[in-house]
Amino acid sequence: MAKKKEVAKEVVATKKPTIKQFDVILRPVITEKTMALMQAQNKVTVEVLKSSSKQEIKDAFEAVFGVKVENVNTVNVRSDKTRRGTQYPGRTRGYKKAVVTVAEGEAIDLFRE
Repeated sequence: MAKKKEVAKEVVATKKPTIKQFDVILRPVITEKTMALMQAQNKVTVEVLKSSSKQEIKDAFEAVFGVKVENVNTVNVRSDKTRRGTQYPGRTRGYKKAVVTVAEGEAIDLFRE
């Protein structure tokens, strides 16, 4: 009887997302400019945790969405002074924004139901 040949199966190692990685990505930033960047240059803009680094953002995207990230750019958006009418001064909240470039041929569906 002939022996069966063992076929080496290629195992794709996907990182299992942790709770911290889910906490890093807060919400997408949806504007006309970010939607144009998403369609034209495959860049996704999201609001992230203020204390997160570029490497943490990259790891979170790769683990949560299962895509390859090429580049991460971050910017701290400052809060602005505002008024409600003429009487009530206040401030808008500041946040950290990340523009993540996803590798060619891969996409992220932020609006799935």
